[in-house]
Amino acid sequence: MDIRAKQRLVVEALEDVKGYDIVVFNTAKLPTMFERVVIASGTSNTQVKALADRVREKVNEAGGRVYGVEGEKGGEWVLVDLGEIVVHLMHPTVRSFYNLEEVWGGKEVKIRAADPAVTTLKKKAKKKPARAKAARRRRRR
Repeated sequence: MDIRAKQRLVVEALEDVKGYDIVVFNTAKLPTMFERVVIASGTSNTQVKALADRVREKVNEAGGRVYGVEGEKGGEWVLVDLGEIVVHLMHPTVRSFYNLEEVWGGKEVKIRAADPAVTTLKKKAKKKPARAKAARRRRRR
C-alpha cells in the first residue's frame, strides 16, 4: 500500500469515529524514521482509545501492518505506529499542552475527498450571494 492510500485510510478511520482537528504533516524531508505524522483529537479518553482501535482495524483490514500502539491504558494520548506513518491521538488538553503541531509542523498535507461525487455535490451545494444573482439579472436586460 502506498503512503497516500495509507494516509487516506487513516484519515477516513478517524472520521468514522468522529475524530476532529485532524492534521497530516509531511515529515519526509526531516531526519525521521517516518514520512507522515497524523494528529487528531477525541473528546474523551474513551473516544481516543476508540480512534486508535479503528485505525488499527482499518489498516489490518487493508493488509497493512501495525507496528505498535502505546498509551491505550490511559487514553489521554495514544500513539499508533504504522511504519511510515505515526498517528498521535490525543485528548484536547493534552494536545494543547504538548503542541505537536509546532514540533512536526511545516508542510501540512492537504487531503482530497476519495470520492469525486462528494466534491461535486459540495460544489453544487454552494449558493451564490443574492447580490451576485441580482447583478447577473441586470446585465442580461
